[in-house]
Amino acid sequence: MEIRGHTFFIAGGGSGLGAATARLLAQIGAQVLIADLNEDDGGALAGELGTAARFVRTDVREEAHVRAALGSARERFGAVHGAVNCAGIAPAEKVLGRDGPHSLEHFARTVQINLVGTFNVLRLAVEAMAGNPLSASGERGVLVNTASVAAFEGQVGQAGYAASKAGVVGLTLPVAREVARYQMRLMTIAPGIFDTPMLAAMPEKVRASLAEQIPFPPRLGRPQEFAALVRHVIENEMLNASVIRLDGGVRMGAR
Repeated sequence: MEIRGHTFFIAGGGSGLGAATARLLAQIGAQVLIADLNEDDGGALAGELGTAARFVRTDVREEAHVRAALGSARERFGAVHGAVNCAGIAPAEKVLGRDGPHSLEHFARTVQINLVGTFNVLRLAVEAMAGNPLSASGERGVLVNTASVAAFEGQVGQAGYAASKAGVVGLTLPVAREVARYQMRLMTIAPGIFDTPMLAAMPEKVRASLAEQIPFPPRLGRPQEFAALVRHVIENEMLNASVIRLDGGVRMGAR
């Protein structure tokens, strides 16, 4: 799918991977709807990108929120041609810690945001794009989900996060098979250790230790590299129904 002149809905687009994706797509000539709970970050990014962007405060778990944000994109830009799911949280909590067992509320919240929220955006974006006219190449829409290498190599303390991201991986093939009938594609990207706000609060010694685990290049991933892969997924029509690891070859250990 051509990016220029098309509109992309970016869940979690206010910071990190989502913000880098919004910037790149806008630079290429797309319109972007930044859907995020953080009004300060999302509003600032929309202001930076100007008329090519709109921010709508959105909780991906809420049907009404996502419907309203998609409706705002159609109202402002005329249609929605793609959706990129970047909203997520990465809490760390042991199944049995010093203060007792893992909070069931925390586990459920992680799954609700990372997995249920992803599916909520998927299903409503498919509905919004199903009426699009076919592009010159015969597509109506493109969907990109964000999983994690934790879906395959979850570490101690990542039960909720790993389970939620494994669920995102599990969605990929069945949903891609289904939306093919509407001339749409779905791909999932599984990033490794990226320099995002989730890692920014960590001590530099911890960040350096994480970077050393990556075979090559031995550094944290850059959000711009994630955005570049999203661009390639959108533009390469043979990419469908698969999960791409973007991780520098890292394979996470138990801790």
